[in-house]
Amino acid sequence: MNDKKGEQTNETTQENVVKEAPPEETDKETTETATDETKKKKDKKTKKSKKDEEIQALKDEVQTLQEKLLRNQAELQNFKRRMNEERVKERKFANSDFAKALLPILDNFALALDKEKDNLSETTFKGFDMIRRDLYSTLEEQGLKEINATGEAFDPNYHQAVMKEPRDDVAPNTVIEAFQTGYLFKDRLIRPAMVKVSEQPKESE
Repeated sequence: MNDKKGEQTNETTQENVVKEAPPEETDKETTETATDETKKKKDKKTKKSKKDEEIQALKDEVQTLQEKLLRNQAELQNFKRRMNEERVKERKFANSDFAKALLPILDNFALALDKEKDNLSETTFKGFDMIRRDLYSTLEEQGLKEINATGEAFDPNYHQAVMKEPRDDVAPNTVIEAFQTGYLFKDRLIRPAMVKVSEQPKESE
């Protein structure tokens, strides 16, 4: 009986020995668990960092697209404004070429009336002069305007000097005679006035 009890006791002790893990294995398992947790934290941190980078990249892309959209909208507005200005300008100066084509007729009327006034009867002269004035009045209503020349300071923007004459009775660069009338059409030059300009006389030696 005693022998049997001893055998059972030994078996129980051996089982307990087997069931109890060695200290070395417990430490190893703890280290491995900590390593796994650290690795998981690193992986989680890496994933979060990549996600943040992706979000920032998307934000940058959205901002770039918004800036591009604003630039395109500004360019479109400028294009519309330029087109509108061009249309307004085209309407404003639509008749300028037609008016310019009629200028030689005005010149011929003025030249004929000036040279033939002594050879024409008063009635005929008044009739031709009325036609000339009516024609000019019609063009003036559309925007035609004569350029002042004689007695004015020479302005290369409106006057074309074809002759110079030394004069001591007027200031230099003064228009002293107009050979051909110049015209504007709604502030646009369509023909400069052909003029003679004064200059300082040379001092006699």
